[in-house]
Amino acid sequence: MIGYYVHHQGRGHLTRALGILGTHGGPATVLTSLPRPADAPATRLGWVALPRDDEGLPPQDPTAGGALHWVPRHDPGLRGRMATIAAWVERAAPRLVVVDVSVEVALLCRLMGVPVLVVAMPGDRTDRAHRLGYDVADALLACWPREVLDPPWPSAWTAKARFVGALSRYDDRIGSGDPAVGADQAGAGRPRRRSVVVLLGAGGRDVADAELAAAARATPGWDWTVLGGSDVWVADPWTLLRAADVVVTHAGQNALAEVAAARRPAIVVPQRRPHDEQFAAAAALARAGLATVCPHWPDPAAWPSLLDDATADDGSRWQLWCPGGATAAAADLIHELTGDESPCTSR
Repeated sequence: MIGYYVHHQGRGHLTRALGILGTHGGPATVLTSLPRPADAPATRLGWVALPRDDEGLPPQDPTAGGALHWVPRHDPGLRGRMATIAAWVERAAPRLVVVDVSVEVALLCRLMGVPVLVVAMPGDRTDRAHRLGYDVADALLACWPREVLDPPWPSAWTAKARFVGALSRYDDRIGSGDPAVGADQAGAGRPRRRSVVVLLGAGGRDVADAELAAAARATPGWDWTVLGGSDVWVADPWTLLRAADVVVTHAGQNALAEVAAARRPAIVVPQRRPHDEQFAAAAALARAGLATVCPHWPDPAAWPSLLDDATADDGSRWQLWCPGGATAAAADLIHELTGDESPCTSR
């Protein structure tokens, strides 16, 4: 039995967890405040609902003087959350807990004698809390390629890190070549309207609806489809991604992995996140020439040339970021840490 802690911010952590656990194949329990998806396996996968720790009174000293990230004093949600995890560890005696992501949960499990695999994140992780969390981890799982993004980590972290490349739920579709890009024709004798798909994600966004509308008005030859945020959520955007002439996306790990798997030209606009996570990933993409990177949402007048220039890229260089196989590599690492034979590794 292994445990897998999933942070409730956005949807990327859960998508990654379900992909890894589906490939892992062994008994596991997800610990999270998120509801269990209807398509989660009914057998082999337990689900422990955790109280929220961010819905109480105004937090008091939430960082414990800067030593941790989120431990507000006298918060009943935090108390219940940690007690629930501890009770499950006592009851299940897991061989490993994967933590994505929480320094405090990683510490709790390790203090109870359970090995922890910490899912690492891009950006500056040299603050006191991250140093503690990464130091106590038995291993670090980095879901990006070191050849493109080599973080300035201490050698001890790098030595226990497994860089698996971008982890996409579309691993098995990479190179499928369908649907055909530009299959929608405007009509005989008329030029095809080009399409742009915007990925906003569910973890908050920096771009306003008015800015999206202004960009669409400035590019009358393009059809804009906006996915994410609170209004339009598509559970499986693969078909839309493959059919897009250009994808505009933030620089969250799951969004980048899905665009990379679809091998589409992209304009990446990183959003503000703690520790500059998205800006670090976007800078690495720019250095490697994998996408057009804009540090902030461009002015309307810039969009026509941005989109036109992006179409010169055929998307093939995304192979460097997402070569495929990351889900299996992550599952292999879990098997290694638990001492089990992996069904994922070819013999």
